[in-house]
Amino acid sequence: MYYIVTGAAGFIGSNLVKALNERGENNIIAVDNLRNAGKFRNLADCEIADYIDKDDFLRKLQEGFFDGLVSAIFHQGACSDTMETDGRYMMANNYQYTLELLNYCQNEEVPFLYASSASVYGSGSVFKESREFEAPLNVYAYSKFLFDQVLRRRWHKRNAQIVGLRYFNVYGTREQHKGRMASVAFHFFNQYRAEGKVKLFEGCDGYANGGQLRDFVSVEDAVKVNMYFLDNPQKSGIFNLGTGQAQSFNDVAVATINTLRNVGGRNALSLAELQQQGLIEYIPFPEALRGKYQSYTQADIGALRGSGYDEPFLNVEQGVARYVGQMLKTAG
Repeated sequence: MYYIVTGAAGFIGSNLVKALNERGENNIIAVDNLRNAGKFRNLADCEIADYIDKDDFLRKLQEGFFDGLVSAIFHQGACSDTMETDGRYMMANNYQYTLELLNYCQNEEVPFLYASSASVYGSGSVFKESREFEAPLNVYAYSKFLFDQVLRRRWHKRNAQIVGLRYFNVYGTREQHKGRMASVAFHFFNQYRAEGKVKLFEGCDGYANGGQLRDFVSVEDAVKVNMYFLDNPQKSGIFNLGTGQAQSFNDVAVATINTLRNVGGRNALSLAELQQQGLIEYIPFPEALRGKYQSYTQADIGALRGSGYDEPFLNVEQGVARYVGQMLKTAG
């Protein structure tokens, strides 16, 4: 029997493969698109049974190649570029592909754990898994939203576990391939090491410079939640996956810089001190993002807690410090 991870060479997908390995599971089919060849590095320290291109995998699935051989599917593969303007590509890749996997899992009675997104909430201020709070701002968010809607319509007909996880702002190891789509913690780390300062957006939507608030969640916690549902196949639903506590971009910058200062034997500085010394710089807010940007997110994790998941989440200070340490180790 195999575990199948789509988007396996990507950020969250590769962390899930590694987590399965740590449980002693090596019968893993890694599914991805290696057009970005550098992503292979995310799997170089993992044990898998096979790698299959995403298009080849879907064809094999439809032909019945894997019938009776699948323990669960972790569907993490998607185009996550919120600036993508090709709507046909986005809907085929994110919506239709996910629908095909759902249909297969239901027909074969296979647990299906898939990546949704907090982007479905748009510019709203309430982040609860309910239709009245959902208003996507771009086609990426719409592709995620529409699948969740279809799932709700079919909910009463399900015959196997289905778990949709609405990821908030996930950061952590194995995201280096994402370029501009990597987390701000990743960019701040590299900016500070290269230039001795970090750059944040100026304020927008009534927020001060660097004061926009997001629910930043460590990939370590994202993996733990996935493993929790894998271990509890009787639990299904669409769940927010965040810490439940919004923190500012300034908080991430302060945590990144101070962790690096500490490694260099220097004392920690406050936000005001970092600003005064020019270690934090604010740049104009991009016009292309106006009206498409979430200046505030904070997961309502009541449903997740209600499912029985009671593990604490790392806050920015804890999670970013650990991540910076991991990046330093990788960088040598």
